[in-house]
Amino acid sequence: MNPLDILIPVAHAQAAPGAPAGGGLIGMLPLIVIFVLMIFFMIVPQSRRAKQHREMLAKLQKGDEVVTNGGLAGRVADIGDSFITLEISDGVKVKFQRAAIAVVLPKGSLKAS
Repeated sequence: MNPLDILIPVAHAQAAPGAPAGGGLIGMLPLIVIFVLMIFFMIVPQSRRAKQHREMLAKLQKGDEVVTNGGLAGRVADIGDSFITLEISDGVKVKFQRAAIAVVLPKGSLKAS
């Protein structure tokens, strides 16, 4: 017998309670609900935004006023398969990838600023 047993009682392990008789599907239900909510709130809106961006890029025309992801605003001077040439000032043209276009501005937006 250890002298500390008098001061600190020894803890004995208790028997584990039996498993509930409900089955495993009820226990998995919260995990399934969280997974469905994650798909509904994260993946679906992201794919919707990607589809809208693809449609916007497909509708681009020469003369459209756009803003890039980096914040550079300009007018579309030339459209290629994967690159777009923007005229950011008179005689100043810059090439960008199509995917770098973030927003198409309404006509006349660049003149107003």
